[in-house]
Amino acid sequence: MSNLQPVPADQLCHVCDPAQFSFQTTDELEDLDEIIGQERAIEAIQFGIGIQSQGYNLFALGPSGTGKRTTIRRFLDQRAAAEPTPDDWCYINNFEQPHRPRALRLPAGRGTVLRDDMKLLIDELRTAIPAAFGSEDYRTRRQEVEEEFKEQQEDAFKEVQRQAQERNIRLIRTPAGLAFVPIRDDEILGPDEFQKLPDEERERIEQDIADLQAQLQATVPKVREWERKAREKVKELDREVALFAVGARIEELRRKFSEFPAVVDYLNAVQEDVIDSVDEFRNTEESPQQFMGVAVPRSITESALLRRYQVNVLIDHSKSEGAPVVYEDNPTYLNLIGNIEHVAHMGALMTDFTLIKPGALHRANGGYLIIDARELLSQPYSWQGIKRALRSQEIKIESLGQALSLVTTVSLDPEPIPLDVKIVLIGERQLYYLLYQFDPDFSELFKAAADFNVDIPRTPESSHLYARLIATMARKDDLRPLDRSAVARILSHSARMAGDAEKMSIHLLTMSDLLRETDYWASINGNGAVTADDVQRAIDAQIHRADRVRERMQEEILRGTIFIDTTGAHVGQVNALSVISLGEFSFGRPSRITARVRVGKGQVADIEREVELGGPLHSKGVLILTSFLGARYAAERPFSLSASLVFEQSYGGVDGDSASLAELCALLSALANVPIRQSWAMTGSVNQFGRAQPIGGVNQKIEGFFDVCLARGLTGEQGVIIPMANVKHLMLREDVVEAARAGKFHIYAVQSVDEAM
Repeated sequence: MSNLQPVPADQLCHVCDPAQFSFQTTDELEDLDEIIGQERAIEAIQFGIGIQSQGYNLFALGPSGTGKRTTIRRFLDQRAAAEPTPDDWCYINNFEQPHRPRALRLPAGRGTVLRDDMKLLIDELRTAIPAAFGSEDYRTRRQEVEEEFKEQQEDAFKEVQRQAQERNIRLIRTPAGLAFVPIRDDEILGPDEFQKLPDEERERIEQDIADLQAQLQATVPKVREWERKAREKVKELDREVALFAVGARIEELRRKFSEFPAVVDYLNAVQEDVIDSVDEFRNTEESPQQFMGVAVPRSITESALLRRYQVNVLIDHSKSEGAPVVYEDNPTYLNLIGNIEHVAHMGALMTDFTLIKPGALHRANGGYLIIDARELLSQPYSWQGIKRALRSQEIKIESLGQALSLVTTVSLDPEPIPLDVKIVLIGERQLYYLLYQFDPDFSELFKAAADFNVDIPRTPESSHLYARLIATMARKDDLRPLDRSAVARILSHSARMAGDAEKMSIHLLTMSDLLRETDYWASINGNGAVTADDVQRAIDAQIHRADRVRERMQEEILRGTIFIDTTGAHVGQVNALSVISLGEFSFGRPSRITARVRVGKGQVADIEREVELGGPLHSKGVLILTSFLGARYAAERPFSLSASLVFEQSYGGVDGDSASLAELCALLSALANVPIRQSWAMTGSVNQFGRAQPIGGVNQKIEGFFDVCLARGLTGEQGVIIPMANVKHLMLREDVVEAARAGKFHIYAVQSVDEAM
């Protein structure tokens, strides 16, 4: 025990030596092409994008700012560039079932060719058909058919009229149809005159009319049959003329796309529909149609007619090279699956297949889709839509109302498109493990996981790679070069961020922000290259912007509002250390722990737990130290004491077991009635054998107590006791190291509670 010595000053902070670098500024360093510290994640990414089996989608997990998206995008871009360009996808009209548009697949670039060819065809339809039906030849041939029918009709009725004339009866047309009426002296007899005729004459006339009516009835079906045949001849003539007008152009398109049977079938259907709808093309000068008493301009009805021959190119890869890599930053259900838009017309919402819009799954089909997992899960039904598409391996465009069976009317039901995509989700580890635990589909659909590190081992080799990374990031953002002292200071700071003297943080976002801020301060100082002083000023400025709460707490300690003693000795009282995190800024805060003992039944009361201010980890620490006390001092008889422990002036809750060593020392002090020097603060957890265990935030905890002692005046008797296992984590501030080197402040590392006492 008497041989315990303070931790040497050179072990309190392992500063990066600028002399290890041979360069003067980072301009001399080459760009870093490799990704440092992520070997495991890179191997998982290569596996995930390489395997083609179903269900091997990728989840990149790790803290935000570690370069997950950049790394993923880099590997995907390299992979996608070597893969074939996927096909185009189009939606075309289904002439048999217009509410079910057909999906058409064509090689990359051919979709736009077909669309443009159909536009030209539509333009020709608008002029060629009216011109063909307005030709002299068509009018002559149609007139021949009509005249032939008229001659047949006239011949049929002439015989009836002749017989009627012989019987003084005339055939006339009425609103109700053809009728026979008696005549005298070439004048039609009225009803009154007819009734005045003799009975025999009236009966004869009625009989003659009945005979003529029977003869007419036998003639009318023949006339209707001739009329039907005439209409068929006209229709056949119209088909012949329409086919002559558009057949050559459509035949040309059939030859152009002969290698695609689906396109040929579509063109055949277009030709049949054009011929069947030829009357709608013929007269462009017709009067406007009426809709609910309102005249609808011809341009609107004509546009609706011609729109059904258009080609909706959903996905166009005419300018693409390789497979697509799509990042969807707003993964709503419609943005992922696609949407059917509507337009307002005459007070109603209308749609057709030309208003079908693609989603991110369509754009990434045949390639890769990157989505932020948190954004995906925050959008209603987006996660369900992604899973449904992956399970069925097809993209079915439907509204949320259809998907959830909230509506029964379906305006369009487009044919689903086959899905071949690799989805990459990017998110925190917690999201990955929650999905794995609570969603049974997740493990089936995302079988590849890339786990990103936040730190790397600190070696000479990694330090040189880190220097190249700094040079690369500075050049990428067009920042000033850094001299080797600035690089060394950044490397030391990265070890401090990692909380370990033997590691360096590779949190790229934080590092990028620091480089920009050092460049700013270098410009303020007029430096051509960033120096270590610029880096230190940037670090100090970051802390100053965030440490208002720390300053207020220090102020209240110095004013005596918060009770912390740094001199004297007290029984059952010890200074413990904790860490408060506010965003990215963390600082240490000393807290007073007190213990009182009395005769009792061997119970140690944790006041924090009793009032529900203590968390489970803190309660665990108290129970462990209680077990240690009982095993050491009352192994053979009951423990005849009662004790109580409390964090004084604690009002916001306590958790963690890093104060259990200090709590045990306070209890031992109270039991033995031996005072503890208040010039010391203590941190560390303890196990049931009294061994000191490492804790987190050791640097901030030491500095928090040091700042209080410095403000009150260093006496040379002050210091902090830490677990021996935490020595390798020490990356203390320079002023703390200098005070320790001068013997004004001490850090002791202990292995047990006995050494601490």
